[in-house]
Amino acid sequence: MKKFSRAALSVAVLAVAVLFAGCGSKAAASGGSLSVSTFGLSTKQMTSDIFDPFSKQSGTKVQSQFGDSSQRFTQVAHNPNAAVDVIELSQNNALSGNKKNLFKKLDFSKIKNFNTLSSAQQKLAKETNSVPYTVNSIGIIYDPSKTGKITSWDQLWSGKLKGKIAIPDITTTFGPAMLYVAGDHAGTPVTKDNGKAAFKALADLKPNVVKTYTQSSDLANMFKSGEITAAVVGDFAVGMIQAADSNAVYTVPASGTYANYDTASILKSSKNTKAAYAYLSYRLSKTAQAKAAEPKSLNNAPVNDTVKLSAANAKNKTYGAIAKRAKTIDFDYVNSHLSGWIKTWNSLMNK
Repeated sequence: MKKFSRAALSVAVLAVAVLFAGCGSKAAASGGSLSVSTFGLSTKQMTSDIFDPFSKQSGTKVQSQFGDSSQRFTQVAHNPNAAVDVIELSQNNALSGNKKNLFKKLDFSKIKNFNTLSSAQQKLAKETNSVPYTVNSIGIIYDPSKTGKITSWDQLWSGKLKGKIAIPDITTTFGPAMLYVAGDHAGTPVTKDNGKAAFKALADLKPNVVKTYTQSSDLANMFKSGEITAAVVGDFAVGMIQAADSNAVYTVPASGTYANYDTASILKSSKNTKAAYAYLSYRLSKTAQAKAAEPKSLNNAPVNDTVKLSAANAKNKTYGAIAKRAKTIDFDYVNSHLSGWIKTWNSLMNK
């Protein structure tokens, strides 16, 4: 989740490209190789808990590329022949990639466990030509010893939090969700007025905002140093923040949250289609989904409906009661307005 300027694009693309690294070294030569571009938040766990077991099972050597969703998406959008077979992206980037015709048309009959997805998730797969493999959402993480108890989104606007919170930048995975939250606070949904009331609410929130962050990892240091006492964050980053600040508490307000699916797609330029389908099938397998859901692993909420989580493993995930109150974002609408929103956001929040 990193924003960039056009001037920095070539540098960003080069920086991402050099992140390729081999893993799964025991793969059999006959199994071929597969390059996978994925998120950079938990690279060690991704390698040990997903890439290595898949490599051992399939005999396929996996090359990995780690980075922010938007940065990696921009790389392949500007270079469709990039040396990537499978790319894992946030939901809105997957939607954009499909519209740009970057992905192979999926034959869902070749993806084992596809029928373990809900009807809504299967519909999303067909709309994005991608496979959703986990769902995440936003909540509020805070230090109750400094803020008191926080139970609602509206409390972020309290004068008690002046100069003490961080929110995701508009260019990040959950930037649009923050705009939706502001619209809810204003009493006018974003889709009703193109976000005008939401931006007015953000102007009211600005005195409380220390930073609009582009990387969740920044929050851990900010909490640890005391620079912030509260933040809006995706649930996938909660463990990392709590490891840095044991006082941090995560809550999802009863009024609801906004969800995002992370997806996997096969690039049109891939020459390793058979291995790519095998990887997508493995990503949805009960074994991989259960392992990735462990807090010490990737902390990913499962989408395979045969995976049942214990209370401990369900904590801080878009699962169970939280999943039921997670609202969807119209990413078609978001993407059609995003360029204008970025300009407005930057002039308001990043000055």
